[in-house]
Amino acid sequence: MLKTVEAVLEKDGRLRLTEHLDLTHPQRVLVTFLEEKTDSDAAFEAALLSEAALAEDWDRTEEDQAWQHLQ
Repeated sequence: MLKTVEAVLEKDGRLRLTEHLDLTHPQRVLVTFLEEKTDSDAAFEAALLSEAALAEDWDRTEEDQAWQHLQ
């Protein structure tokens, strides 16, 4: 099974994972170097995550009715 997690490679060579993993044995890994995130990248990512989280609310009939007076 493949699992992707974000990590930071420190200057001294240590790999610091951004989330906790419970490993039962040593694992092989692939490391991909990413460009540094900018503030606009972080805002765009947050917007994408928000859109998915709120999609159910946006598609409800009650929501359409509540905002009808503004259209």
